[in-house]
Amino acid sequence: MKTQIKIATFLLGFCISTLALAQDISGIWQQIDDQSGEAKAQISFKKDSVGRYTGTIIKITPRPGYTPKELCVNCPAPYTNKPVLGLNIITGLKHIKDKDYDQGKILDPLTGKTYNLKAKLNQNGKILRLRGYLGTAVLGRSQTWIRVE
Repeated sequence: MKTQIKIATFLLGFCISTLALAQDISGIWQQIDDQSGEAKAQISFKKDSVGRYTGTIIKITPRPGYTPKELCVNCPAPYTNKPVLGLNIITGLKHIKDKDYDQGKILDPLTGKTYNLKAKLNQNGKILRLRGYLGTAVLGRSQTWIRVE
């Protein structure tokens, strides 16, 4: 009986810790282009002291026939003429419930435009679906990012 209780306690603890990790988007993510399906960049998510996430470009993935921009030329202040590598392209993303995140902003360093952002983590915590939009989420664009192990 004691062995069964120990096993049940262990399994319950494991499930709870796995669920907690799956809800946290901290870590490194591979950005996948929604139009070409190619890898674009790696983004590092960090959670701040008030529970909001910031996503920083830590690596630009080389692609055939594409020369990446080095500076965020058309970006609004304070990003104007800053290096794209190391740029905080996601700010203020907040965990809302379950696997849903909202209230963020995302900067497109290629165009300099900023969009509202919401995201949803899949069940196993390895795929993040982001939706950048203006006004309403219906008028937006989605990308799927993959967690880098």
